[in-house]
Amino acid sequence: MISTPTHRAWLAAETFRLLDFGDRVIHPDGGAAVLGERGDPLLEQPVQLWITARTLHVYALGTLLGVPGSRPVAEAALAGITGRLADAEHGGWRAQAEDVGPKSCYDHAFVLLAASSGVVAGLTGSAELFEDAQRVFLTRFWDDGAGMVVDAWDAAWSAPDPYRGLNSSMHSVEALLATADVTGDRAWLERAARVAARVVELGAAHDWRLPEHFATDWTPVLDHNRDRPADPFKPYGATVGHGLEWSRLLLQVEASGGPRLTDAAVALYDRAVADGWQVDGAPGFVYTTDWAGVPVVRQRMHWVAAEAIAAAAALWRATGEQRYADDYARWWDYAARHLLDHEGGSWWHELDPENRPAAGTWSGKPDLYHAVQACLLPRLPVAPSLATALRHGMLDA
Repeated sequence: MISTPTHRAWLAAETFRLLDFGDRVIHPDGGAAVLGERGDPLLEQPVQLWITARTLHVYALGTLLGVPGSRPVAEAALAGITGRLADAEHGGWRAQAEDVGPKSCYDHAFVLLAASSGVVAGLTGSAELFEDAQRVFLTRFWDDGAGMVVDAWDAAWSAPDPYRGLNSSMHSVEALLATADVTGDRAWLERAARVAARVVELGAAHDWRLPEHFATDWTPVLDHNRDRPADPFKPYGATVGHGLEWSRLLLQVEASGGPRLTDAAVALYDRAVADGWQVDGAPGFVYTTDWAGVPVVRQRMHWVAAEAIAAAAALWRATGEQRYADDYARWWDYAARHLLDHEGGSWWHELDPENRPAAGTWSGKPDLYHAVQACLLPRLPVAPSLATALRHGMLDA
């Protein structure tokens, strides 16, 4: 399945379907809106930086694919980042439009990724945004002593938050690798490799269930958010989807010229699948487990299945082992049956444990990032990053 021309054609069609669903995403006041169940922009909800940056990234990819209508969406998202989401007084970008709250590495990593994609797609103004994003990331979020990232600052950059997290580190690695590809500066790859090395150490020390939350000195805080286990960004316990996502990213670090990380990528993938897939009797991946692998939050999140698809594809490319091609087909069969909404469009973002649409953690269908990447990554080599690979014509026909 994974290498057949007919399947690649199906992936292309699904990519186009997703991009069509999201083409109304731009808020009339600037930035990207949260999307509802039928792609309607939910204008009453705040314009958020992470969604706007993901929109720029996705529609820059659409521009590189030659999909009509993608460039105007990407340009409007870029204008939202440099306009109403920019903090002209203190620098960097606001988490929400007109918001004066904390500034997070998670958000800024997506700005760096999106700006790099905009540069590759040739979007006007993206080069200036990319330069700013690199500067802010290095001066505010990269902790060279730790070889990791600072998670958040207050609005004025006067004090960093003591919390450290692996989610922001993960998306930083994605952005660092993309930046290395666009700039040709190996220092960005070396930063990504340092974060990857810490992740391998953490995985090996915790039976490949990655701790997500840490004190300032990077001591794991394993009980963090035990009282809020379904938090969308900082849930308690081990996050199954992050084990899958890290598996793919470790392979990308290696394929980009970093150290050998395939064994760790396999271990993370195997642990996530063993702990997460169909462990309660129903198809799908649970959201989180405790430190013994017992499910905690049994909701099925669309992004977890998307990352399972991408990880299986990357492992198949890296190793040639048939079991990953078999898994890849299994994960797509699940997504096609349960997650793809053929009537309303896009993918259901959350299902309950019986695979019915739900909204306990996510409401609507906020953005396209994970689903679009699940359709593109299987058609590309493990490295370079998405935009650069598309620019160089590496997409399987």
